[in-house]
Amino acid sequence: MTNEFKRFEQLIQKLDPGNKLIRVWDLKGGISAQVTGLEALQSRGQNIRMVVRQHGDNDLKRNPNIAADEHKLLRVLKAAGLPVPTPYYFDQSGEFFSKPCVIIEFIDGKPEFTPSNLKEYIFQLATNLAKIHRVDCSNLDLSFLPILENTYVEMLNKVILDETLNLSLIRDLLKSSMPIPSLNKEVILHGDYWPGNILWKEDKLVSIIDWEDSGLGDPLADLANSQLEILYHFGMQAMNDFTNQYKCMMSEVNFTNLPYWQLFAALRLSTFPEWGLEKSKENNWRKRHKTFVHQAINQIRFN
Repeated sequence: MTNEFKRFEQLIQKLDPGNKLIRVWDLKGGISAQVTGLEALQSRGQNIRMVVRQHGDNDLKRNPNIAADEHKLLRVLKAAGLPVPTPYYFDQSGEFFSKPCVIIEFIDGKPEFTPSNLKEYIFQLATNLAKIHRVDCSNLDLSFLPILENTYVEMLNKVILDETLNLSLIRDLLKSSMPIPSLNKEVILHGDYWPGNILWKEDKLVSIIDWEDSGLGDPLADLANSQLEILYHFGMQAMNDFTNQYKCMMSEVNFTNLPYWQLFAALRLSTFPEWGLEKSKENNWRKRHKTFVHQAINQIRFN
C-alpha cells in the first residue's frame, strides 16, 4: 500500500470511519486541477465511487478557500435541483495533501463532442444554462463568490495580444466602454460552460462539472462564452440555435450588451497555442473567432 493510497483512505474515512478504499485512478481534469477517482467499500457493505479534486496553483492563488467555496456552491446548486455532483467533504487543513481538496460524487458520464443528435444536444445545453441563471439568489448567502466582471476587467491588462486576431482592438474597445451598464439582475455564473464541462450518458445531459471559475454577474457573460465554444466545436448554425433557444427560455434577460460580453469571451478564448490543436483545426477555429469578433463589433457600431 503506497503512502498516497493511505492518504486517500484516511481522507474518505473523514466521511465514514468504516470506509475502506479499494481502488484509485487518475481522471482527466484539464490543467486547473488534479482529479482522482476513488472506489470504496462503505461500512454498510455498498460500493461507492467518488472524485477528489485538488485545485491547481493558479486557482489557489486567486482564491485560497476555493475547495470550501466549491463545496458550498455545489450544495446550493444541488438543493436548487441542478444536475451537479453531490459534494461530500472538503479539506483545507493540509493533513492529507499539500493542497486543499474537495470530495464529490462520481458521475457516470463523459463529455460528448460528436453527438448523434446535435439539435437535441444544443437544446439540453441551452436549457441547463438557463436553469443555472434561474437559481433564486434572493435568500442565499453567496458572498463567497467573486463578481466575475472584476475578473474580466483584470484580464484586459493581462491578455497576451495576438495581433492576427485583432486582440488589441478588442481590448481597446472594451476599455473605452467600461463600465458596461448593468441591465440584468446578478445571477450565479458557471464561468466556463462549454462541452468539456458537461457529462452525458445515453444522449442525456447528466452533470455540469468544474465550477472553479464560477461567480456572480450578468448572465450574458456565461452566454457569450458558451456561444464561442459552441461555434468552435459545432459551427455557426449550432451557435445560433443555442442562442435562440436560450433567448426563448430567458425572456426576462436584456440582451442589448451581449456584443461586449462576446468581446470579453473572444479575449478569454484566444490562447490557441496552449490548446494543442491540430493545425487544420486551429486554423478553422481562428477563422470562427474572427467571424465572432466581426459580428460583435458590427453590432456595437450599429447600436
